[in-house]
Amino acid sequence: MRPVVALVPAAGRGVRLGEPTPKAFVAVGGTPMVRLAVDGLIASGAVHRVVVVVPAELVEAASALLSTTTSLTGGSLTGGSMPPVPVQVVVGGAERTDSVRAGIAAAPDAACYLVHDAARALTPPELIARVAAELQAGSQAVVPALPVVDTVKSVDDAGIVTGTPDRAHLRAIQTPQGFAADLLRRAYATDDGATDDAGLVERLGVAVHTVPGDPLAFKITTPLDLRLAEALLADGGRSPAVGRPGVEQAVAR
Repeated sequence: MRPVVALVPAAGRGVRLGEPTPKAFVAVGGTPMVRLAVDGLIASGAVHRVVVVVPAELVEAASALLSTTTSLTGGSLTGGSMPPVPVQVVVGGAERTDSVRAGIAAAPDAACYLVHDAARALTPPELIARVAAELQAGSQAVVPALPVVDTVKSVDDAGIVTGTPDRAHLRAIQTPQGFAADLLRRAYATDDGATDDAGLVERLGVAVHTVPGDPLAFKITTPLDLRLAEALLADGGRSPAVGRPGVEQAVAR
């Protein structure tokens, strides 16, 4: 099995969330998002190492918060035992791309990378394992995707509708996004910007494959998202330590 390193950019300020604390350190159900995200990665049994990228002033706090994650050992989703997973905290940059570059630099020995948003704190370990399995099977780039349920329209600068794309061919993309390590390094060797990592890879002409996403892998961006995440956990939603009882009922409400 090729070594998979998970990169968790957690240096964003999260202005839209309206919290004084950087978004990744805002608690959901009493636990900071970044800890929930890292616990989920480890519980997947699919990663060999985790690199968390945080603001310089929060390195010490993040190291203390994540210092016990390597004790999450035991049965993996694929059966058998799972060895301890090292978690490293490094300093990020002003932009998300800077933070991902810092994560890549901290793990030069990786064969594959999973780039995972700390704000997708409730992502089921099964989804993480699904992306990693596609990489292990030989895919170069893999992203989780959900069908778009709303009608989407394009508009011009004046707010006038210019078109209605066929949503049958649209997908909402989640994380973790998985890549062969050499491919992601090439993608980040440029100064181009993109809204996600797959966007940079697409510009290299490499096919990006999709796997089924999960509604629980939503991004906690606004106060409403935070309330939803709190409600899901309170109703027995995803926790890496205990699995996913009650999730279907909670999502349906």
